[in-house]
Amino acid sequence: MLSVKKSSSKTPFLFSVCGVLLQCLVWSASVSAETEIEVFKNPNCGCCEAWVTHLERQGFQATVKDVDNLSVIKHHFGISPQYQSCHTGVVEGYVFEGHVPAAIMQRFLQEKPEGAIGLSVPGMPVGSPGMEMGDRHDDYDVLLLKQDGSTEVYEHVGSQH
Repeated sequence: MLSVKKSSSKTPFLFSVCGVLLQCLVWSASVSAETEIEVFKNPNCGCCEAWVTHLERQGFQATVKDVDNLSVIKHHFGISPQYQSCHTGVVEGYVFEGHVPAAIMQRFLQEKPEGAIGLSVPGMPVGSPGMEMGDRHDDYDVLLLKQDGSTEVYEHVGSQH
C-alpha cells in the first residue's frame, strides 16, 4: 500500500510519485526481460529439445549443454534420485528438474520460496511440456524441492487444464 505524506509544498509530493512510478517501470522491465536458463541434457533426447522450445516460446533464453553423465549434474545440485528426470535446468541457482511448465517456473522465480532449491516433475508425464502426445494428458504434480531434502506439492497439473 502506498502512503503519501501531506506536504505544504507540491514539489516533494511530485518527486515521491515520480520515484514510485520509476520503481514500477524498472520492476516491469525486469519481469518482462528474458530469463536465462542453463539446460543440462542428454545429446540424443528429443523430449528435452521440445521442453527447451517450450521455454523459449515463454520468454526464457536457453543455453543448452549436452552431457553424457547427467547423474553428476543432478548430484551437484542436490536432486535426489526419486525426483530426477531426463534434464536439469538452472536459473539463478535454482533447479528445474524434468518437464516443469514455464508458467510455473516463472511464478516460482517471482515468489522464490524460502528454503527451496527448485522444482521437479519426476518421470516423464504424458502431456507435460516436451511430452505432448496429441490429446493425451496425465495428471501430475510439480514438486517443490527443499534444501533439507523434503518436498511438497507446489502445483497439481490436471488433465482438464
